[in-house]
Amino acid sequence: MTRQRALIVDDEPDIRELLEITLGRMKLDTRSARNVKEAHEWLAKEPFDLCLTDMRLPDGSGLELVQHIQQRHPQVPVAMITAYGSLETAINALKAGAFDFLTKPVDLARLRELVATALRLRSAEDKDLPVDSRLIGDSPPMRALRKQILKLARSQAPVYISGESGSGKELVARLIHEQGPRNERPFVPVNCGAIPSELMESEFFGHKKGSFTGAIEDKHGLFQAASGGTLFLDEVADLPLPMQVKLLRAIQEKAVRAVGGQQEVVVDVRILCATHKDLAAEVAAGRFRQDLYYRLNVIELCVPSLRERREDIALLAEIMLKRLAEGTGLSPARLDTDALEKLKCYRFPGNVRELENMLERAYTLCEDDQINASDLRLAEASAPTENGEASLAQIDNMEDYLEDIERKLIMQALEETRWNRTAAAQRLGLTFRSMRYRLKKLGID
Repeated sequence: MTRQRALIVDDEPDIRELLEITLGRMKLDTRSARNVKEAHEWLAKEPFDLCLTDMRLPDGSGLELVQHIQQRHPQVPVAMITAYGSLETAINALKAGAFDFLTKPVDLARLRELVATALRLRSAEDKDLPVDSRLIGDSPPMRALRKQILKLARSQAPVYISGESGSGKELVARLIHEQGPRNERPFVPVNCGAIPSELMESEFFGHKKGSFTGAIEDKHGLFQAASGGTLFLDEVADLPLPMQVKLLRAIQEKAVRAVGGQQEVVVDVRILCATHKDLAAEVAAGRFRQDLYYRLNVIELCVPSLRERREDIALLAEIMLKRLAEGTGLSPARLDTDALEKLKCYRFPGNVRELENMLERAYTLCEDDQINASDLRLAEASAPTENGEASLAQIDNMEDYLEDIERKLIMQALEETRWNRTAAAQRLGLTFRSMRYRLKKLGID
């Protein structure tokens, strides 16, 4: 059986020897390079399953090597070795495409964990796992999202998943976990807003027997429950400030201390987080720590709202109705043309979750397995009031609501003028410059 091979790039002989001995004991063949040039030569000659590179090299930087491998040998995971305390350097390496990072002096237990995880990544890639069919849709935003998930699954970098409520952020987090090298280890989701503040430290880090009233036995926390796997912090913006400090330390040190405990316990978890709030705005308002924000938001992944992928609504509805039918043992219902058009024009403030609830309600109300527009009960939600004004109950975001109205008026003017932009601008009483700006802002081609 062919042994797996690692490339070690470092200008210090002692570090190279230490890495060679450690990886050799893990049954890996190793090749060593003292600089970027030698690394390029080895990469051109032989295939590798892993690369470990120092940040500072005599003829360049490890970042340059990471970028080179990303372009020429994207299947090779690269781990960066950085000086102790240089967190910014490590984050830059992760953003450049590094799989993970180590700090000097090298902790051998941490090194072995990293190597094992990287090799599991290669094994998962060899199986050519498909993207999960739960991520439904063929619109450009969804195709882009699938590509990003596959790319982020290769990394161990913390990912901040942003998006509106109901858009599928937890599903995206699960797919990143399942497509990556930790897929055989636990995926532990936690809603940060649902844990009482007085129990939060115990829930995250565990506690020792007798550490507080009611602590009748030792208990592991969420970090230890997710050991070797992924910890998904949903609604992370709801964490109170004191807990944010403790979470930051746990992430940076990769260790936790139980309530009432004397020693820290090393934990190996990948952190994914999400919130429907604007986390940058929370930082600006002083409600979220800036240092924790930068530690969590190494890479941001934005999940599109249903409004941004209206062309997926028909397919989503079809699949959801089939699932509803399977659950009840009845034949699946179909949307008539008017009902489908009604759905495509609706704003969906609750996104995919709202669509699912809406179809479940309509499925129970419809006759002869045919869902018509009235079964959707959208007339009150989508139409203006009798005096032509919108009810506040149907507006969850004024800017989005006004953009929808603006888009409809511009589309109507363009269609009536056969897509003559100058004529459409005159019809709407706009200058051509203003019209061009609005077309660009609204993404109308």
